[in-house]
Amino acid sequence: MSRKEQDIKRLIASQCHIGTKQLQFDMKRYVSHRSDNGAYILNLEETWQHIKLAARVIAAVDQPQDVMVVSSRPIGQRAVIKFAHYTHASSTRSSRWTPGTLTNQSNSASGKFQEPQLLIVTDPHLDKQAIVEASYVNIPVIALCNSDNLLQYVDIPIPVGNRETKSISMIYWLLAREVKILRGELRQDEEWDVLVDLFYHKEITNDQLGVSDNQVKQEGDGEEQEQQVDAEKADKDW
Repeated sequence: MSRKEQDIKRLIASQCHIGTKQLQFDMKRYVSHRSDNGAYILNLEETWQHIKLAARVIAAVDQPQDVMVVSSRPIGQRAVIKFAHYTHASSTRSSRWTPGTLTNQSNSASGKFQEPQLLIVTDPHLDKQAIVEASYVNIPVIALCNSDNLLQYVDIPIPVGNRETKSISMIYWLLAREVKILRGELRQDEEWDVLVDLFYHKEITNDQLGVSDNQVKQEGDGEEQEQQVDAEKADKDW
């Protein structure tokens, strides 16, 4: 089985081909057909080709840290951080985008101002602020795009169902692997020993933390009472 066939199987297993029930005109060219439940099915051949194209663009950037990866979708934040780690790119510290990160030079002192040469976003809808700022300063944009996403200011779309952590993680894993191959850090026929599972977003439950639901509720009630007392005290002082 060829490397391409293996990658297509990985994409299918991660449900990267399942889009939403809405379709934007810009994404019509990347849709194969529509399923019985009304969801649009993305063409994985296009997805694979665009992953290869995006990897070539990323590898062409002289300084890896000049590639910036963001995700305002929490389920994609871990994948973004892992991708940045393995490709030596930069990523946002949290899922919240700070306005003016790419345009407001007065943020230089605080370290929030960034001047990347390439921007990668996980969802053009939620990461719209980052894409608009990139368009102001002529920074090319690579975006993971679902069937209902607009492609305005997006230079290289990667068609994928970007609503699930396993599909987002698989795209970033494949993208990181291709970048490492192009940079000579990994041979073409060599299997990458990093598992895609490391890119998955994981919910930490109260049981894993060793805390019961009642304790969480009691702590929450206590915080509310403290806030109420502080508010009443502030009213009296006023």
